[in-house]
Amino acid sequence: MNPPYSITSQILLLVSSISEKIGKINSVFLEKPSPRLRKQNRIKTIHNSLKIEGNTLTVEQVTGLIENKRVLGPQKDIREVRNAIELYDRFEKYDCTSEKSFLRAHSVLMSGLIDNPGSYRDKNVGIAKGGKLAHVAPPYHQVKRLMNDLFQYVKESDEPALIKSCVFHYEMEFIHPFVDGNGRMGRLWQMLILASEHSVFEYMSIESLIYEAQSQYYSVLSECDKKGNSTLFIEFMLDIIDNSLSELLTQSSWPKTGEERLEYFLNLHAGSFSRKDYLSVFRNISSATASRDLVSGVRKGILKASGRHNKTVYSKAKG
Repeated sequence: MNPPYSITSQILLLVSSISEKIGKINSVFLEKPSPRLRKQNRIKTIHNSLKIEGNTLTVEQVTGLIENKRVLGPQKDIREVRNAIELYDRFEKYDCTSEKSFLRAHSVLMSGLIDNPGSYRDKNVGIAKGGKLAHVAPPYHQVKRLMNDLFQYVKESDEPALIKSCVFHYEMEFIHPFVDGNGRMGRLWQMLILASEHSVFEYMSIESLIYEAQSQYYSVLSECDKKGNSTLFIEFMLDIIDNSLSELLTQSSWPKTGEERLEYFLNLHAGSFSRKDYLSVFRNISSATASRDLVSGVRKGILKASGRHNKTVYSKAKG
């Protein structure tokens, strides 16, 4: 049986808007984003996801840890960041439909921070916000069954990943299957479900927008608890995703100049290539613009060329 929620007109409008933005991104870049953009968004994801949970390290300190530099700070906070780095380094190895994979991810995320990481809780818990009891999670002896049902939904539902990911995120938060790390796992697994259908989500930072709307995030979770369904949370998270895609589309990190396009292309392609290969990545530029990029690359010593006219073959010049 599917978890309770309704498909509203607002949900349909947001799914349409998100799908249009994904199409725009895919029409410009058939390949994965540049290493620089991926690194920037990974730093933002780790920093903001942990900041939501009270981690005190700065963006600069998180960057330092990613670059294997020595960083001073609370040992618990450093351990949280190191665990998150290891977790996101393995992102593509996790299976969003596998409960075993889910538990392995929690084991990495919470290693050295709690007893028995990667195991469901063995006691009843309540969640407090502002000194008040905000949520009483289901009894611990129901957790295994509830999580099993939730993964069955992820495997078998015909709903698009955009909706399934939001439903999983809310339901997992409601079940609260772990002693600690539930928020981090809910956000991670939503991204994993999204990435299973749209690869662009591997390189985005939804967490930064959740952090900015943190009070509303918890308020919507609480309201859904009262209503007994996740409809409001689906609307809220789809709006977050829509805004995150808008931000991605306007990021200055996307190649805009000929030199930036060449740098991006050469990070993706080894060996020789033609103008047609170049245009297959940058479908939003004209053939004349592509030719200017390549000729400029040769003139600046970035590329070397052989052949003539439309038979010209390019390769990276040896430094």
